Amino acid sequence: MKEMTINVQGMTCNHCVQAVEGALTELTGVERALVDLAANNVAVQFDESAVTVSQLQEAIEDQGFDVEA
Repeated sequence: MKEMTINVQGMTCNHCVQAVEGALTELTGVERALVDLAANNVAVQFDESAVTVSQLQEAIEDQGFDVEA
């Protein structure tokens, strides 16, 4: 399992947290996603052989948030 932190802009409330965490955990290969609203990021634990970083970023962007590289 790989762990990484993705910076996410535009999250302002618990609904945002649920949207991002839900979108990520629905992806095959994502074990855990934990948003830190104050830090504007999400820590993701995932299987690199099942899901790519690009797919993680796309899932976040599909919820209406901006991902910073």
